[in-house]
Order: sequence, then C-alpha cells, then structure tokens
Amino acid sequence: MNTDQQIRLTSLASCAGCAAKMGPQDLARVLHPLKQQDSAAIPPNLLIGLNAIDDAAVYRVNEQQAIISTADFFPPVVDDPYTFGAIAAANALSDVYAMGGQVLMAINLVAWPDDLPAALLSEILRGGTEIVARAGGAIAGGHTIIDNEPKYGLSVTGIVHPQHILTKGGARPGDLLVLSKPLGAGLITTAHKRDIVASDDLYAATQSMMRLNRAASEALVKAQKASGAVHAATDITGFGLLGHSWEMAAQSQVNMRFSYSDLPLLPNVLHYAQQGAIPGGAQRNKTHLAPHVSIDERLSEAERALLWDPQTSGGLLAAIDPALWPELATLAPGVTFWRIGEVTAPTTQSTLEVY
Repeated sequence: MNTDQQIRLTSLASCAGCAAKMGPQDLARVLHPLKQQDSAAIPPNLLIGLNAIDDAAVYRVNEQQAIISTADFFPPVVDDPYTFGAIAAANALSDVYAMGGQVLMAINLVAWPDDLPAALLSEILRGGTEIVARAGGAIAGGHTIIDNEPKYGLSVTGIVHPQHILTKGGARPGDLLVLSKPLGAGLITTAHKRDIVASDDLYAATQSMMRLNRAASEALVKAQKASGAVHAATDITGFGLLGHSWEMAAQSQVNMRFSYSDLPLLPNVLHYAQQGAIPGGAQRNKTHLAPHVSIDERLSEAERALLWDPQTSGGLLAAIDPALWPELATLAPGVTFWRIGEVTAPTTQSTLEVY
C-alpha cells in the first residue's frame, strides 16, 4: 500500500462502526407521510413497497419474474479501501438475498472529498466490483458527488420468482429462528476506530462482513420451494438483531424468544463491549425498541449491548418449520446456521424475549 493509501479512512467518517444509519424511530417518522398515499395509486404489480416493512422493493414483470430493487451506502467502517468497498457491496447485495433473489446488476453510489487521493477510491470500487462479480452480477454504472465525508455503496437490481419471494411477514408460532452469521460487527468496528481492537479480531469481523449471503439465501429458497418450510426471512443490519427481529415479529403478528447462550458471536466481542466500544446506533435501537423487548435481568450491560448492536453486512435471520432444521445444513454446504430462538403465539402487541 502506498503512502496515499495509508490515510485512515475511518477517521474521516462521523459514525464509523454504526454505518451512519438513521435510527428506527426517526426513520418511521420520516416515512409516515409516504405511507399515507392512496392505495388505489399503487400499481398492482408493485408487490412489495412502502405498504409493508421489508428489505427491498419488488415489482412483478410477468408471471415468472419480479424485479428486486434496493440501495445502501455508508461511510468507511475499516481503513483498508479495498476491504471497505467489498464490505459495502456485500451489505448492499444482502437485501436481494433476504428476499430470496439473485443479483443482476448494481450501480455504484459514491460521495468523495475532493482532497482525498483518487487511488483510494479506485481501490474501494475494485473491492465492490469483485464482490458483485462473485454474486454473479455486474457493475453497470454509477453516480459520484463531492462530499466532506467518503461514502460508498450500491443501488442493486435483482430478480426473483413472484411465487418464491422471502418476506419478513409469515413467521408462525412454533417456528425455529435461525441465523447465518455471528453478531458483533458494530462493536468490533467501533473498537477499531478507537484503536483497541486486536488484529485477529478485526480480521474475523471483516471476513464475516465480506461474505455474501448468497449460499444461505439459496438454501432457504430451495427449502421454501420444496416444502414451504421457510416462512419468513430478513437480513440483520443497522437495526441490530432485535430491531430486525421485531420488524419480522410485527409483520407476522407473533412474538419471539431468543436464547442468549445460543447466539453466535464474533471473537472477543464482549470484551470490546466491556471496554465501552459501543456504536451510537446501538443506543438509538435500544431507545426505539425497549418497550417491545424483555431481557433477562441476569444479562450484563455488555451482553445487552450486543443485542442492540447495529450490524454491517450481517447474516440472514429466518423463521423455519422445525422439520427443516435437521436437513438445513445439507442444503447449504459451507454455510453455518445457528438455531437461536423460536416464534411464539401472538399477544395484543408483538414482543421479543431474550432469556
């Protein structure tokens, strides 16, 4: 890496480690007026839009094909430009996989300070391009603006069969909850920004964030097509495990219980929580979701922080029929699914319990 590329990217980001994502409460307030539009004005082929909380928009083209559209971008969470580009791309593509789709193409979204070396941006774009290619898609263009803070991501187009879309709604009492990646990316990247992370721990986190959810998604789609055993799915990103789980529970009108001891964690993540390396997004998630969540009082503050931790390019969370669990691993060679909880019967308002 040359001298120009030794610039510390995370020092240029105002919210490294939390992906600078608007909190769920503020986002709900901003989107509220848009959801008041006349339902008659919504095209019938728009299968998923603002009318329901989900990971991407879906528009039916014909009886066999529907287009998935999504976008995501954020400031650097690591210093290496190639790695940042790869992570940002994997994160943006994840919404297509959460819907059960395949990636077709992507458009680069870039905000770049005019006093930073162009070589840095070239490396970021190279990282993104290689991840999109790994997904079977292609970069088809882009848009760049001048900004005080570097940001990168993608607008992504995917495709899915209209009858095999994975959505957040549909979880049923008795379902098992499974997760395809360990938690703690926000805590690790925040520790990195504060210069207290061990290199091995940062490496483990970056490898997890760079890994596509493609194989996990394909396994879930295969099971859904074969037996209808996958009832709901989403990816865990900026609202953390509990935030995205609550969206699934609310859409499905059910409750959920999580076993803390069964949660997969990135190496030494609790150590960094105990050191106070907690991203700002965790507090925003907690403020919004606390009324809907019951957490065992025996869990420490550091353990609780993990539950609210905003993830970057996290895993897929799915609600599945218990009969699918024994064979799920065979459907996704090389992918680990962890059983982390179960769906329970609804009450007057959807709630989450962590024990």
